[in-house]
Amino acid sequence: MKNKIPQDVLKEIFQKKLKRTYINGEVYNRIKKMIVSGKLKKGERLIQEDLSLQYDVSRQTIRTALSELKKEGFIIWKYKKGTFVA
Repeated sequence: MKNKIPQDVLKEIFQKKLKRTYINGEVYNRIKKMIVSGKLKKGERLIQEDLSLQYDVSRQTIRTALSELKKEGFIIWKYKKGTFVA
């Protein structure tokens, strides 16, 4: 190819491989830490939109973290009511 970037230039720019960060796990750990420490009280409602804005992540990331917390019994989900700290 005529406009191909030389390998030595690419190696200089990208010196090491980028590590993928696990956002879901990070958000999960932060919310869990807030529940365990008592910052989030029992019965307090967790609103996905607010959490996604607070952590600057997508709602899907929040949903995944909340799903894991639900499996472990830290939160409960009530149909048409929302998600609450257990």
